[in-house]
Amino acid sequence: MKSLAPTFSAFLLFAIFSCNAQTATNIKVIDPVSFKKEISTTPNAQILDVRTAEEFTAEHLQNAENVNWYSPDFSTNTTKYDTSKPVFIYCRSGKRSHLAAEKLVELGFTTIIEMEGGIINWTTKGLATTAKKKQL
Repeated sequence: MKSLAPTFSAFLLFAIFSCNAQTATNIKVIDPVSFKKEISTTPNAQILDVRTAEEFTAEHLQNAENVNWYSPDFSTNTTKYDTSKPVFIYCRSGKRSHLAAEKLVELGFTTIIEMEGGIINWTTKGLATTAKKKQL
């Protein structure tokens, strides 16, 4: 009688690599300069800021919409976006946007472009936000 171990091992490896491949092809993590360029070349870009409302109000990227990752309605709040078009996503430093990007894959979004390092990285590159300049 043959052992099932080799068959099971092959199936397990296939399942693991299949899941990883899907995530890798649906989520593209890019630096802020490339993120800005991709947005500028995408008509009617869907830009999601997944930080809290307070963080969003303080500053955000031009034309971004706030869809708070911490909201219990996060999934529901994403239903107004077209899952077949690219969605650009960012947060403060990259942690929330990564989690949100994975959730968007589960929700059927086909192309997620995540900004590496979040808005912190964006501003260190000298790129503009909606933040008001402080008066001296």
